[in-house]
Amino acid sequence: MTSLKKQVTDTLPGVGIACITGLAALFLSEHYQAPAMLFALLLGMAISFLYQENTQCAKGIDFTACHLLRTGVALLGLRIALEDLAALGWQTGLMLFVAIVSTILVGVGLAKVCKLQKRFGMLTGGSVAICGASAALAISSILPNSKNKDRDTLLAVIGVTAFSTFAMIAYPILVEYLEFNQTEAGIFLGGTIHDVAQVVGAGYSVSEGSGDLATLTKLVRVAMLLPVVLVLMLIMKSAAAKAGSTIESEVPKFPGFLIWFVILMLLNSFIDLPDVVLTSSNELSRFLLVVSITAIGMKSNLGKLVEVGMLPIFILFMETVWIAVIILAYVLYL
Repeated sequence: MTSLKKQVTDTLPGVGIACITGLAALFLSEHYQAPAMLFALLLGMAISFLYQENTQCAKGIDFTACHLLRTGVALLGLRIALEDLAALGWQTGLMLFVAIVSTILVGVGLAKVCKLQKRFGMLTGGSVAICGASAALAISSILPNSKNKDRDTLLAVIGVTAFSTFAMIAYPILVEYLEFNQTEAGIFLGGTIHDVAQVVGAGYSVSEGSGDLATLTKLVRVAMLLPVVLVLMLIMKSAAAKAGSTIESEVPKFPGFLIWFVILMLLNSFIDLPDVVLTSSNELSRFLLVVSITAIGMKSNLGKLVEVGMLPIFILFMETVWIAVIILAYVLYL
């Protein structure tokens, strides 16, 4: 009992700081109509000295960046129902599958060409292909611990948030220029923009019908988070086994939060949950992810970010272009 009390006491200061900073990020997001993830990162980085110099907060910040993050990702399961997957039809589903897998492969290939770790290509490719910052956090949680893990996660989140915000503004203009109908516009916007919030903003700025279909298309991409994370975990485990790794942290373990993700998705599929439950879980998930991003920002080192240069941004840009071209080709020609 004394040990548990000590663990709670050691953890609370860091968790409290992260939550307060996360709330500030959400307030600024509502006030200035900008992505909460971006504000969370910037505020977290601004007070990173609390992690670097104050050991009293370090344990709580680590707890937030790990356990609260996984809880937030697990709650994403309540956003999805199996009927969503069937609503778009098998052709669109197959197209999204091809777009997601090829984008991740492009990311891994570009990382290899740019002499960066393949894990970074998986991280950025998955975040662009699936659901932006949320996917980056989910994939990061299964990556083996390394000195550059937090830095790479931060780079992925910053880049994918920036490109997603740009897409939210630019893609509706492109849709109008190409004279897409509601169905074409919804599939394109939902299939290309990285974050859910930006998909909603872009879709409903075109029309209500486009907004509904864009959101549905995006949720199908979010549903692919589970199989993608599982496959990546198996690939890394196989690679570690072939390399003869005996270091436990280098061999990914099956993440329990993915089990909860599936349970909550099935619960939402077969039980008619009250709107207040779905709304509350959605808000809680968003809050936990924002708080986790804040903690990751607090763990960051700006000097290390500068050392990496423009290569990560180039990789994220090419991944963004790649998935946009695939979805655009599908809408135009198929």
